[in-house]
Amino acid sequence: MVERDLAARGVTDRRVLDAMATVPRERFVEDHLASVAYEDHPLRIGKGQTISQPYMVAVMAEAAQLTPSSRVLEIGTGSGYGAAVLGEIAGDVWTIERHERLAAEARERLDALGYDNVHVIEGDGTLGLADQAPFDAIVVTAGAVEVPSTLVDQLADGGRMIVPVGRSGHQTLLRVRRTGDDTVVEDLGAVAFVPLIGEGAGGVPPG
Repeated sequence: MVERDLAARGVTDRRVLDAMATVPRERFVEDHLASVAYEDHPLRIGKGQTISQPYMVAVMAEAAQLTPSSRVLEIGTGSGYGAAVLGEIAGDVWTIERHERLAAEARERLDALGYDNVHVIEGDGTLGLADQAPFDAIVVTAGAVEVPSTLVDQLADGGRMIVPVGRSGHQTLLRVRRTGDDTVVEDLGAVAFVPLIGEGAGGVPPG
């Protein structure tokens, strides 16, 4: 998977590639899907959510420009797979999931696999996690109507937020870099994510 679906398609950060090779993706899907865990497409995990395709997980992790000392916030834990990948690269990862069952299952998986630096929080991810801010990177795994200002406010100076923005299923992946009181926005290409839902989401995208 790493060579065929990631490196061959332009993912070059060795730390990201090593993390993707290390995390056992089959542990983050239901047993009957284990045989297809490494195929490059999303898989359903319940509650209308999915585990993202490996390529997209790698692209977002690479775009976040992480280091071993990075403090990272992930919005939308899902199965916990993305958080595990981030945890292989960064120093500390906080990940927020609004579905109680998914949060509990992700926490159990991550604890069993020894990810002591990944902290699962049940709650509204669109509000961020002010008591742990600022973050060097924020990774949003659902599509927002617009860049969530609450999350921008929780970025450190120079911090990066990776967020899909646009109407449901037809978003643009953005890298938003905070520089003092300003932001610089980069277009990383077209993507399709489930809608971001929560008090700070700005509403559910139409369509």
